[in-house]
Formats: sequence, structure tokens, C-alpha cells
Amino acid sequence: MTETTADGSGQTPVEVSAALREAVAAKIGTEPGAIAPDANLVLLGLGSLEMMQLVNRWRRDGLPVSFRELAAEPTLDAWQRHFNAVTAESGEATP
Repeated sequence: MTETTADGSGQTPVEVSAALREAVAAKIGTEPGAIAPDANLVLLGLGSLEMMQLVNRWRRDGLPVSFRELAAEPTLDAWQRHFNAVTAESGEATP
């Protein structure tokens, strides 16, 4: 059963890592702190090419992220949840 949060999303809030926030901010040309954890990254200017570049970088670093998962819910919160899940499965460190 999924917990309902104060925002009604049904998702448990996660702590977004600084490395994830910085990587995305660099791609969209903004300050890391300016990105809300639940902001749609596509609406902030992150295109599919930039998203694929990030995925390739993280895969090279040993984190088996899924482009499909990230594209389905392009927010820092959702991406951190995905990273936490694949990290738990693979035993790697999150970005």
C-alpha cells in the first residue's frame, strides 16, 4: 500500500542527492537550488538528448538507470526514488 503524502501524490518524499541536483542543473543551465524536487524537468528545459546524456553518464559510472523510468516521471524526486531502487538491487552508490 502506498502512503499518501501531504501533497496527495501518494509517493513518500525522498532526499534528493546533491550530485543528482547538480547534474540536472548543469544540463538546464540553472542553479541546483532553483529546481524544486517535484518540478517537471522537461518543462524546465531538459530535453530527451540531455536526459540520454545523463543516463549514459550514470551507466558508465555503474548505475543501471532506465531511460524509460526517468522519462516517465521527470522530477528529481522520482529520479532519486529510481536511483535508490536500482542501487539497492545492484549494490552501487547513488549519484
